[in-house]
Amino acid sequence: MTDKKQMKSASRLYAVQALFQMEVSGQTREAVVREFLDLRFGASYEEGEFAEGNPELFQTLVFTAVNEQAKIDQMTDRALVAKWPIDRIDPTLRALFRAAGAELLEKATPPKVVIVEFVDVAKAFFPEGREPKFVNAVLDHMAREAQPEKF
Repeated sequence: MTDKKQMKSASRLYAVQALFQMEVSGQTREAVVREFLDLRFGASYEEGEFAEGNPELFQTLVFTAVNEQAKIDQMTDRALVAKWPIDRIDPTLRALFRAAGAELLEKATPPKVVIVEFVDVAKAFFPEGREPKFVNAVLDHMAREAQPEKF
């Protein structure tokens, strides 16, 4: 049995994957969301099982990331070093910043929780790299901009 925290964590990971998939494949938001809900959330295959996710959180993150992409990308750009605009960073990190930015804008989850959760997602994609520390620094900056009242 998967607990609510694990389901939310899985949904954040799935949101990053979905946003990445949309960017590289050109698929619509609706098509990607349907694919993930039908084929990933709790599905079992010969290769293994996918974690159960929280469909509501997943859809909120993907929809908000798409609907508020310009605003989120601007927040990300301001958090990055001037010579590294968001379009120059790794597409996985770009998807991660968009999903995290969406959750920060929603303001339903405390910013420190959002940061910790998405740093964990970064660790899943980049287990040996410096990316998790980079993600932590950028998300801290984005959180302070999105929710200054919490700091």
